[in-house]
Amino acid sequence: MTKKVNLDNILMKVEKPARYLGNEINACHKDTSKKDLVRFGFSFPDVYEVGMSHLGLQILYGVLNERDDIFCERIFSPAIDMEEKMRENNIPMFGLESRESITNFDFLAFTLQYELSYTNILNILDLAKVELLAKDRKRNDPFILVGGPCAYNSEPLADFVDIVSLGEGEEVLLEVVDRYKIWKDTDKSREEFLYDLAKNVEGIYIPSLYDVEYNEDNTVKSVSPSKDDIPKKIPKRIIKNLDECFFPEKIVVPFIDIVHNRIMLELFRGCTRGCRFCQAGMIYRPIRERSVDRLKEIAKKLIESTGYEEMSLASLSTSDYSNLGAITDHLLEEYSKKQRIALSLPSLRLDNFSLELAHKVQEVRKSGLTFAPEAGTQRLRDVINKGITEFDLENATRKAFGKGWNSVKLYFMIGLPTENYEDLDGIKDLAYKVIDIYRDVHEGKLTRNFGVTVSTSTFVPKPFTPFQWHGQDTQEEIREKQIHLTKKLKNRNIKYNYHDSKTSLLEAVMARGDRKIGKVIYDAYKKGCKFDGWGEHFKFDLWAEAFEENNIDIDFYANRHREYDEVFPWDHIDVGVSKKFLIRENELSKTEALTPDCRHKCNACGINTDLARGLC
Repeated sequence: MTKKVNLDNILMKVEKPARYLGNEINACHKDTSKKDLVRFGFSFPDVYEVGMSHLGLQILYGVLNERDDIFCERIFSPAIDMEEKMRENNIPMFGLESRESITNFDFLAFTLQYELSYTNILNILDLAKVELLAKDRKRNDPFILVGGPCAYNSEPLADFVDIVSLGEGEEVLLEVVDRYKIWKDTDKSREEFLYDLAKNVEGIYIPSLYDVEYNEDNTVKSVSPSKDDIPKKIPKRIIKNLDECFFPEKIVVPFIDIVHNRIMLELFRGCTRGCRFCQAGMIYRPIRERSVDRLKEIAKKLIESTGYEEMSLASLSTSDYSNLGAITDHLLEEYSKKQRIALSLPSLRLDNFSLELAHKVQEVRKSGLTFAPEAGTQRLRDVINKGITEFDLENATRKAFGKGWNSVKLYFMIGLPTENYEDLDGIKDLAYKVIDIYRDVHEGKLTRNFGVTVSTSTFVPKPFTPFQWHGQDTQEEIREKQIHLTKKLKNRNIKYNYHDSKTSLLEAVMARGDRKIGKVIYDAYKKGCKFDGWGEHFKFDLWAEAFEENNIDIDFYANRHREYDEVFPWDHIDVGVSKKFLIRENELSKTEALTPDCRHKCNACGINTDLARGLC
């Protein structure tokens, strides 16, 4: 039996020791001395409060632990103070539940939700004393597996990972474990197990079994399998029936506040809107809904098993759920009125905003309203296929202010393809229009607690989107646009927030990167980079050194526009949406033409041709 790590001498010396205890309500504990138990570490490479807010973690934790022969434990990045104490006291990275070193786990799985978490993955492996490079690992070392949205271009991590899981993991991870159990009882090599997965498990990509060739100009020439009997193009996995698939009826309830301290009830997966910048809207297709009856059943059990006082209806576009009225009426009547459990509806769209519904859900706990126009002018909203109008914003805010709301948050992107300064001024115009609407509703007055928050993030071209061929604006261009908006939005009733352009630059490099970026990630980590998504820890100067020392041009990856015939590092991955469709959408954007919602008309994206035949 593996010895537990001793945290007695350090827990009271670090901030928020409850992050590291692992004894929360509904946490799963199993006998680790049990023969043939497969040890699976599910890691969210960020601090506990961020990772524990991720619905995917709760789902996969539940589906794996439902089996007696698998023990899934959680692993999070230790905060800086905890890491210092661990290194000082020679304490290895451990699983929260068993508090045993993860060195002897069978699998260490990382969810890739954000490109700037990659150095945290290396830090966790280093703390565990697991070899960072996949080629250096021995037969009994853990297999390093990654999944999540960023896994659709995992090439920057190809040197470090053994297995990439593409798509939804509820079924595929169990298949991987089953084949692992067969392999473990043989004397076959580590490489033979990976080869077996590549041949026999759909949705599994093994980077070491694919060769990359480059052109003289450093673009990718080809990515091809090194063996004839593994797929040239690896398809993602999807769950076809959400009512029949696993969803946790118990979730782990933290003892400390986390980012999203509530039950998350997943209404559906996928999105039919087709925003041309949005990776999630493309890679999570097709749309699949849970029935109202199943949602009622899940909600009842989660409320009974957690004691949470808030429930959120989760999806990419909550207000597009076809039975939203029925499920919200039930939840409000059964839980909000009787038990004072608050209901929140994130991802509401301006064009189908229901004030009546918003008013109902705010009766228990009132909060501000958030809308995402994304662009300041109708022209640019049409370019990105957002499909909302200025009238939608006016209508929604007027109704809301009339019902007692006093604040609104507006989210925009800057640096979108074809953007000009008139579009930026449109952001200013919308913010001031909201102020005018509030005055109009309140007889010319602005109350003390009134405010408009405008937030802008920098456009990052992502794989498998119609805008994947566009380059990101340069740092100088983004900075000039942020300064322009800062001046334009100078008003005591407007708060303007913008994201650090350097983190968006690095995000673009990672999102569009190939295998050459792996050495940069390795060197940046060795220089001290980690928690790159956190402003106080981000060290762009060290990243710049790593790029320079490896003769890697940042502009080549982030700012360069790409031609339709260029081979992308991710072209051997099949998300079901065809490149032909993405090119067509990019061309339509140039004419400012809208593509209708898929619910109203099939736009032949390709998802229904093979991967999801008959589902949409």
